[in-house]
Amino acid sequence: MRGNRVKLEANNLVLTAGATSANETLMFCLADPGEAFLLPTPYYPGFDRDLKWRTGAEIVPIQCTSSNGFKITAAALEEAYGCAQKFDLKVKGVLITNPSNPLGTTMTVDELNHIIDFVVEKDIHIISDEIYSGTVFDSPSFVSILEALMQRKLENSELWNRVHIVYSLSKDLGLPGFRIGMIYSNNPAVVSAATKMSSFGFISSQTQYLLSQMLSDKNFIIKYMSENKKRLQKTKEMLVCGLKSSGIACLESNAGLFCWVDMRHLLRANTFEAEKELWEKVVRVVGLNISPGASCHCTEPGWFRMCFANMSEETLRVAMHRIKVRLVDVHRTRAAMVKPARLSPKWIKLLASLNCGPDR
Repeated sequence: MRGNRVKLEANNLVLTAGATSANETLMFCLADPGEAFLLPTPYYPGFDRDLKWRTGAEIVPIQCTSSNGFKITAAALEEAYGCAQKFDLKVKGVLITNPSNPLGTTMTVDELNHIIDFVVEKDIHIISDEIYSGTVFDSPSFVSILEALMQRKLENSELWNRVHIVYSLSKDLGLPGFRIGMIYSNNPAVVSAATKMSSFGFISSQTQYLLSQMLSDKNFIIKYMSENKKRLQKTKEMLVCGLKSSGIACLESNAGLFCWVDMRHLLRANTFEAEKELWEKVVRVVGLNISPGASCHCTEPGWFRMCFANMSEETLRVAMHRIKVRLVDVHRTRAAMVKPARLSPKWIKLLASLNCGPDR
């Protein structure tokens, strides 16, 4: 499923009841209550629950912006670390989602290297949630954090034991209800602690047996993954083209089950209050359920996450038609009705009669 570019050791693997359980378990293992992890924005809204509610850990955002396609920079990492220090928060690591939810993009090698350099300097951990790694349907290809470390020959470094991978079969194989997640770590202490904690979220033996039979059929897995990527790409292109015909752009993406959609021009004002109003209009008038950027901690109002993988092509066409007719066309009509104020003939004559002198 990952192209055999990285060799993994079975003894370093811990099974969990989904990626949600895996992320929470790693928080319990790596951070005490009140300590923090840095997360690049925008990020999956569920992390506010998964990483914080029971563990007492804190999230400090790494502010990424549309100016560079929401890519992580060295400056943004340092700014987030400085912000944590201002609030007396001890930073224990950086958590990334690669490919990104909600952006639908794979991280570049440059971004991964920025993160590696940063955590080496700060002597902290990396958690890489790679739950969407098998959904990459276009270039650039997916590069795991472990692969990035191997490219820099860091297998024997101290950092090698501070990198932890989260994965699940929920997205790549479309099996969210099976609750099959896992942690991969080269750190024996983390593996030991996570194994003990996995007792609170066992995967049933029946589920494990069924999945082992499915995964052992390599021909089926190869065909399934290939066909799944083709369908994802086709549906994503339908969504992008449908939105483009209505004058709505999307962030260029190559993975995931969603697009990051730019609807800033449809806001009445550049505020998150206006974003909420637009979101309510989409839900109530258009009849579509999308995620506002504010829920993903995006710093710029007007971005929305639209999922495309959970509907038929016909349903997607209906959705695109609704957006055009019930939202965009209505917005254009109302904008055209707002005409600039005109001076009355009486005031025009009065102003014309004034002697204003020569222009400066």
